[in-house]
Amino acid sequence: MSDHVFLVGLSGSGKSTVGRLLADRLGWTFVDTDTLIERAAGRSIPAIFSEDGEAAFRKLEARALTRATRSGSAVVATGGGAPTHDGGRAVLAEGFTVWLDVRPAVAAGRLASQETDEPRPLLAGDPQARLEALLEARRDDYARADARVEVDSLTPEQACDEVLRLLEGGAPSDSGAIPGIAATVSTPAASYPIVVREGALADLGRTCEAVGLSGRAFVLTDDGAGPRFAAAALDSLGGAGFRTALLTIPGGEEHKSLATVADVYDWLLDERVERTDFLVCLGGGVVTDLGGFAAATVLRGIPFVHVPTTLLGMVDAAIGGKTGVDHAIGKNLVGAFAQPRLVLTDPALLATLPPRHLRNGLAELVKHGFILDEELVRLLEARAGDPAALASEELIARSTAIKARIVSDDERESGSRTLLNYGHTIGHGIEAAAGFSGYLHGEAVAIGMHAAGRIARETGLLPAAALDRQQDLLRACGLPETAEGVAREAVVSAMRSDKKVRAGAISWVLLERIGRAAVHRDVPEEAVEAALDAVLA
Repeated sequence: MSDHVFLVGLSGSGKSTVGRLLADRLGWTFVDTDTLIERAAGRSIPAIFSEDGEAAFRKLEARALTRATRSGSAVVATGGGAPTHDGGRAVLAEGFTVWLDVRPAVAAGRLASQETDEPRPLLAGDPQARLEALLEARRDDYARADARVEVDSLTPEQACDEVLRLLEGGAPSDSGAIPGIAATVSTPAASYPIVVREGALADLGRTCEAVGLSGRAFVLTDDGAGPRFAAAALDSLGGAGFRTALLTIPGGEEHKSLATVADVYDWLLDERVERTDFLVCLGGGVVTDLGGFAAATVLRGIPFVHVPTTLLGMVDAAIGGKTGVDHAIGKNLVGAFAQPRLVLTDPALLATLPPRHLRNGLAELVKHGFILDEELVRLLEARAGDPAALASEELIARSTAIKARIVSDDERESGSRTLLNYGHTIGHGIEAAAGFSGYLHGEAVAIGMHAAGRIARETGLLPAAALDRQQDLLRACGLPETAEGVAREAVVSAMRSDKKVRAGAISWVLLERIGRAAVHRDVPEEAVEAALDAVLA
């Protein structure tokens, strides 16, 4: 076995994270060549590129690789371009080189959720497009590696295991067997893939097999999604050898209640469900939230799979393990954190989605751009006015990867996951005040984002031009800016009962610029009052 392992691949492939894990497992030194370069030059890598150019950087990179091999047995995380020049290739040839192969869409989503003060020099503009171009240019160089690991669907720990197996002479596993994985959620409780692929519903049964599910497949849907998609889901599950059963519940937020959960319990228990069986939640956010809660609590928990059929479900509700139902006092006040075994998203299902419901999902998609990914905002702005283009497989996968990364870092909403609540404080208040029937979730969140943007502008956090840009995009997506016929007192009461209240104070997620948000707990009451005046007609 070689005493030097070099990890190569695109930015966002996880070279540093996997490298540290592997070095720890082997008892070796971990070396990051970017860190060596910055220490030797006394400058950041973006500064080196800007001041000296890429050719000068590559010479520094070759020297750093050479120094890395002089520190005894080491795992070395290389820069993305290390295999592309003679100096780098000469050093890599001295050790065991592993290509961590990641799809550009997945890498872009991972990078979008990482805080960085300086942009990566070769990813300026549209990071995903740049990553795609870099992969095309470097593919042959990466392919010279001694081994290759597809990491789209792997946690860092799983990728580490795979590299170790290959280093010890083992055969590659079939980790890439599931096509169309856009991201992987990895939390202390669970790890699971999110598939985003046109036509994925037809492969539901085989994909459930691939993630290790067995027993009977209980399919829960509603009277909107069921008539359109249940037959295809049942056929696919049956074709993979699963015995199936189906329950259709009434659609709509007003049915997201404990009473409906009781109906689901009755069905499952009457069918003598066992812990080896699993529940498939086929529908929008109501079905995935409610079904996940039922699965998490019946028999103290059975596995479940989300198959979202709305854009809102695809980019938000189905990802992250938040399950539950509404209470008369407020939204989602009864529930549990429980992670699915699989999220299977088929963008082709959106072709039959009513325009209002498509716009409803766009609110959550654009929210991800506002809080973490300005480039996603730019892509949405370029396609504004064309709902089909806005809800493309590419943008759904990118948005999915952003949320997956946040959930992986903060499963139970104690840190960065709070950012996903942008627009939700007032948005949830509007939904509750309207009796969960006047406004769809995305519509209420869009109004909530308008209010939050005004608070940020009023408190000096957000320039007026940035607020205008936010509102221009929301309007282009056909989303409302104000709520009519909603009692202000009821909205405020629901806000005070929200899950995000701590010691009686509301935590506000506010933009500091497009693509960057933060939590603020010291918001002046007069700024909140002014925002409510603006959005409650």
